[in-house]
Amino acid sequence: MPTTFLFEQTGAVATITLNRPERLNALTFEIYQELTNTFYALRSEKEIRAVVITGSGRAFCSGGDVNDIIAQLFKRDMEGLLQFTRMTCDLIRSMRALPKPIIASLNGTVAGAGACIALASDIRLASEDAKIAFLFVRVGLSGADMGAAFLLPRVIGLAKATELLYTGDFISAADAKALGLYNHVVSAEDLPGLTREFAERLAAGPSFAIAKTKEMLNRELNMDLDTALECEAQAQAICSQHPDFREAYTAFVEKRKPKFE
Repeated sequence: MPTTFLFEQTGAVATITLNRPERLNALTFEIYQELTNTFYALRSEKEIRAVVITGSGRAFCSGGDVNDIIAQLFKRDMEGLLQFTRMTCDLIRSMRALPKPIIASLNGTVAGAGACIALASDIRLASEDAKIAFLFVRVGLSGADMGAAFLLPRVIGLAKATELLYTGDFISAADAKALGLYNHVVSAEDLPGLTREFAERLAAGPSFAIAKTKEMLNRELNMDLDTALECEAQAQAICSQHPDFREAYTAFVEKRKPKFE
């Protein structure tokens, strides 16, 4: 079990809660590493079919801790800096490689590395207070951090992604939804219920098909159309052999809800 954040399993849904509310859930070296290890470990936890990541208090995550990370980086040489930046990127890799849906339940401020964690999630559900910023350039760092320059243009388009990564400006939850960065925005009171409903819906779905869909979304980011069409043809043929496909058909014929195992 993780020690630097909360981890809870309810049915087929696992919930990760960043739990440093007094520091706006800022990340430490240990939290980075344990998050990465947890997402890799969840690959083999067959009873878990969906994952939620959220924060406690009034923020989702404010990024790297100024004292515990930023101040310490000035003591490192190039090799040490690369060790850290590669570790942060490995967190994103572990999230995208997880063959299970990850829902970011954004309960408040989303900034810096927190914005990248949200971006790497599959679904982003947000409260009306969940403003977001990719802050890196405002502290003299590249806006291309933790996959942001790769993923953000693919989510919201190059022009707006360029603006957000160049300026580091915060945008409101409503604006993030308008850009397609957030899937849904609700009141703070309604967010836990929406998150639970969405996670349980995905967890009850055909997990093999969802995993294959996530795999193809990742793989097709850099494919031409002909290659993508062939890969999708193969993916669909594979899914057609899975018991979930037969169960969906049988349930339709029998006029009942499918039960995906």
